Amino acid sequence: MKPINVKPVKLIIGLLYSNEFINFEKFINLLTTIFGEIDTISSQFKFDYTNYYKTEMGNNLNRKFLSFKHLISPQRISEIKIITNKIEQKYSNEHQRTINIDPGYLDLDKLVLASAKYGRQKIYLDKGIYADPILEYYKKSFSPFAWSFPDFKSPEYYDFFSRVRISYKKQLKII
Repeated sequence: MKPINVKPVKLIIGLLYSNEFINFEKFINLLTTIFGEIDTISSQFKFDYTNYYKTEMGNNLNRKFLSFKHLISPQRISEIKIITNKIEQKYSNEHQRTINIDPGYLDLDKLVLASAKYGRQKIYLDKGIYADPILEYYKKSFSPFAWSFPDFKSPEYYDFFSRVRISYKKQLKII
């Protein structure tokens, strides 16, 4: 059987952090050192959809998304999640995270996040990491699934993901 060519995907990292996270620029520099040049950064979104992180990370949480210039193989997402889990530990304060890092990827049809937690919709990849489909791109727009996180059900992120998708589409034409 002839192997199928798997298209490279756009690496996306979602950051969830409190206003007290003081080394944000230094942190972004660390991510660029590890994953390469960032080509798009979202605006900052207020994260008030759930109290899930409140005990660990406090109040006044914010969300930002980054997309990276160099495309990756979708198979790398489990390795990247393991790396970002270690980064979260490095930036923890007394075993409490100061930042939550959600790596994933965007292709022409969907946004997938990596997860270390089982869920009915998640697909096991490797080394305790699952692929979690969060958004689909259908009929020229992004839409959440029934299981998508509450903040992804709000369309405020969709403009960013649409811009990244356009950039990704242009990159695919080059390769």
